[in-house]
Order: sequence, then structure tokens, then C-alpha cells
Amino acid sequence: MNRLYRLDLGLCIQFNRISAYRSASLFFMAISRLGNGVFWYSLMLLLPALYGEPGWQASLHMALAGLPALAIYKYLKKKTSRQRPCKVHPRVQQKTASLDQFSFPSGHTLHAVNFTLVCSTYLPELAGVLAWFTALVAVSRPVLGLHYPSDVLAGAAIGTAVALLSLQLPLFG
Repeated sequence: MNRLYRLDLGLCIQFNRISAYRSASLFFMAISRLGNGVFWYSLMLLLPALYGEPGWQASLHMALAGLPALAIYKYLKKKTSRQRPCKVHPRVQQKTASLDQFSFPSGHTLHAVNFTLVCSTYLPELAGVLAWFTALVAVSRPVLGLHYPSDVLAGAAIGTAVALLSLQLPLFG
């Protein structure tokens, strides 16, 4: 386990070095801010206007799939209480404010993956741009010193699981 932690921390430090460049730091700060909900809530409001009925379905499904994702996220944050890498290692510099105290899992990544998968099911033409945005959100978290790569991977796995399970519900079938 110690070896995995060292790998996780080493990767975190490597990602975080990107933020030493002011332009990269500002870019990932903006991506992170958008990924904090601004982008997703705006998208949910726009989809019905742009796509009609499929947009309404996608927005409703995204909102409903977000509820269990949020509950899982909050439970795991409280249960694991994993400190953020910027709080435990001096070589990891925090580049933006965190929303809460703990690191595991990455909620930004969890919700980005969840919303991307749900929305892309209804509107496949958006899949490419949403996947790119989601990847940038995921990368932003260790770049900004707020998450270990394993937090991001866990967030992605949970977001995927919630999305795929929600897509199996008869309500959305």
C-alpha cells in the first residue's frame, strides 16, 4: 500500500508542477470553476431550449442522476476524511480554494463523468465536447493541488457507475 501511495503522490506532484506556469494555472482554475457546477447547471438549462424534448429528458435525467452521486460523494468525503495533498505534502501547492476539507473522491470528476455519460446518451452529438471538458476537469484537480490522481480515478469510477445504473432504470428507458 505504501508503494501505491508513493506512486499516487509522485503523480500528484508531477501534475501540480504544471500550475507553476501562470497561464496553465489560470486555465485550470477557470476549468475547475466551471466544473464546480456552473457549466453543468447552465447546460441543463440550455438543453431544453436547444434540443426540445430530448433536451428536457437529458436535463431531467442529469439532475436526477446527480442526487445519488451527491449523496455518495458526501458520504465518502465524511467517511474517508482523506486530507488534500496540498495539506500534507509541501511540494504540492494549492492553486485555488477547495469546496470542502477532504480529498476523496473528486466530486468535480464524479459529477462531470456522470453528467457527460447521461447527456451523451440522449444527445450523442455532444459527447465529444463533453468528454474533452470532463477530461480537463479531471486533470485540473491534481494540477491545482486539490486531489491525488486516485481521487480523480475514484470519482470517475463512481460517476460512471451512477450514470450506468441510472440509465438502466425503467423511468428513463
